[in-house]
Order: sequence, then structure tokens, then C-alpha cells
Amino acid sequence: MRVITAQEIEGVMNFRDLLETLRRAFRVGAVSPSPHTHQIARPTGYQDGALSISSAWNDFDAQGTTERGFIGTRIESSLPTLDEYEPPTVSGVYLLQSGKTGSPLALLDGKALVTWRTAATSALASSYLSREDSSRLLMVGAGSLAPYLIEAHASVRPIKQVLVWNRSPAAAEELVERMQGHPFDISMTTDLGGAVRGADIVCCATSANTPLIKGEWLQEGTHLDLVGSMHADQRECDDAVISQARLFLDSYDNTPATAGDLKEPLTEGVLSVQDIASDLAELCQGDRAGRRFYEQITLFKSTGTALGDLAVAGHIFLRV
Repeated sequence: MRVITAQEIEGVMNFRDLLETLRRAFRVGAVSPSPHTHQIARPTGYQDGALSISSAWNDFDAQGTTERGFIGTRIESSLPTLDEYEPPTVSGVYLLQSGKTGSPLALLDGKALVTWRTAATSALASSYLSREDSSRLLMVGAGSLAPYLIEAHASVRPIKQVLVWNRSPAAAEELVERMQGHPFDISMTTDLGGAVRGADIVCCATSANTPLIKGEWLQEGTHLDLVGSMHADQRECDDAVISQARLFLDSYDNTPATAGDLKEPLTEGVLSVQDIASDLAELCQGDRAGRRFYEQITLFKSTGTALGDLAVAGHIFLRV
């Protein structure tokens, strides 16, 4: 069995190839039972953590040599920090097995795999939902996922300007400094409302407990990509955003029940299940339309899928 480190994963990845692997995976599908999540009690002052175990598998061919034919299991811990706006510390591993024999093939760095999967999933959704001429990106949050999300969105749209907002301006400035030299202008802002009003794509990766993005700020044609605040008591946008946007999910299976951005509006009657336009599988399969017209506001909410993990793990295994 091979051990594949984060450094090795970084060495073989690019978003253009990974997006096509994910697109095929969402078209074909996989078996993915409900994940198991266990709460981890934390000291006073900290939110409880979580230990999650999720699995997926797909068919293998007669030779067992294609990117199909894998069993994958992700074991991950998520431990929130004291700062409500910063994403939790996430660590874990991913076990990849042969779908033919069950033999262990590789143990992959879980954080690196999830980072690439999350960013690529957002970009894949954006390829269906954002305007093709989107050139201005707002990145809300400056954690470890932010640079990947910026590059992922820039891989599918002609991004020319990136603004970064973070509760800590110093963290935003640090991210801006690290990302100099890319083929887009990048700078930080302290005016979140003004930045939202001027953005074609708004990408959020925070663990905010109260909404950051307000519906009154949205302009026609905006695409929102919400990848943070994955728990039922967390929110990155208010009800006014939900009321205005055409909604899309990474998966019907668990996102509506676990993401506060959807669960609260569903519970309070602001949103109904029928208001959700599609999940990513239906978009990739062509069963549902994405953006319908230029001025439409679209929103993609993701909490992660075992199918996506499996596709990315196989993608890495075949290239390292």
C-alpha cells in the first residue's frame, strides 16, 4: 500500500483535469451510504468537534485498471477554533481500496484531498451557474482553502480582479501578498457590502454563525458559492439571499439537512424543497438547467460528497 503525502498530491494536481474527472464522476455516480458522525466534547469556550466517516464505491472493469473500480473511506476530525469566522481545523486520511479485491491501494493525506475536492467542486458548479463573462471575484474568508478556491474559479471564468475580505484584515493582507504574481489583480477590502455589490462571483469559506452576506447587497447576475458554515447552527447568508437566488446543491442527500443556510429557511418556511433547482449530478448529467438568464442570481451550497472524495482519490492515485 502506498502512502501519498500532501506534497505529492500538490505535485500532480491542476484544476482543469480535476474538473473533468469530477464531471464524469457526477455523471456516472457511485454508491455512497450515509456518513457516520460522532461528536467530540471540547473544553469550555470551544465548540464541540466532530469525527466523521464516509465511504463510497463504484464498479470495476475486467482488468481493474481504469479510474472506476475503487472503494474509498475518509476518516476526518473537525475541531472548531475560538474564532467564529475562521474555518475549523480539519485533519484526516483517505483509504483507497481496489473495488475488485478490496486490497488497500493507498492512504492519502485527507486534508489535501478535501481541499482540492472542495475547490474543484465549486469551480465545476460555477461552470454551469456563473455568467461566462464573470471577471470580478470576491473571496470572503482568508483561511487555507481560500487560495485554492480563487484559483479554481479563475480556471473556469476570465477572472481579472479578486478582492479578499476577512474578519481579520491582517489575514486578508497576508493572503493577498502570497497570491501576487497570478494573472489577475488581487487586493483586500474592509467594505464587505461594497465588495458584494461589485462582484460577479462571491465565494465564502468561513465558519460564521451569523449571516455575512445580505440579500440587499446582491446585484443582478451574481453567483454565490457558499462552501463554509456547514453545520445546522451556522450561516453565511441571510434569508433575503435565499429568497432571491436560484438554489443548487452538491447533493440532495445531506446538504439540506446539515447546512444552516438551508436548514433554517426550510424549517421557518422561507424555503421549500421544491425551491431547490438541482444538485450537481443533475447539472452534470444535463437533466436540469443551470443559469437560465443573464440577470439571474444563482447560489451553490456545498457540504462535500463521498462521491467527490472517491473521484479525487482515484484521480490522484492514477497520477502519483
